[in-house]
Amino acid sequence: MEGGAYGAGKAGGAFDPHTLVRQPHTILRVVSWVFSIVVFGSIVNEGYLNSNSGGEQLCIYNHNPSACSYGVAVGVLAFLTCLLYLALDVYFPQISSVKDRKKAVLSDIGVSAFWAFLWFVGFCFLANQWQVSKPKDNPMNEGTDAARAAITFSFFSIFTWVSGVTWAPG
Repeated sequence: MEGGAYGAGKAGGAFDPHTLVRQPHTILRVVSWVFSIVVFGSIVNEGYLNSNSGGEQLCIYNHNPSACSYGVAVGVLAFLTCLLYLALDVYFPQISSVKDRKKAVLSDIGVSAFWAFLWFVGFCFLANQWQVSKPKDNPMNEGTDAARAAITFSFFSIFTWVSGVTWAPG
């Protein structure tokens, strides 16, 4: 046992980057951060097709702009959330109040569960819209690898965020 509630026995210690980098929740957070970059980067870079009629851009996922918007929004917000909680991981050892440490741990668990749910919805939505996309709408298969990558990493993100629930700091 580490001593104290939510690791409070270790509170006030000096910041040790080696310890931070080796902690499972930090590693999972960095992996989640990279996955979010892949998802929103894939959709932003190659998730839109030029329409045949003019300068309009259509989403590669069944020409449904909501699918592309959801993938980008969840990816960007997950990216920012990962950065926020990485900062909390750095600051966590300096928190001496058990109540504050408890709030930090419980918010981490709650946010991780929430993001696992959002990634599950995103995976289902993107996979469904990809499945019903018509090949005639994209005859040259432009952006198909990026679309599949966004779907795949949305799926992987579910597990990294669920794992974040079980590996919360403290």
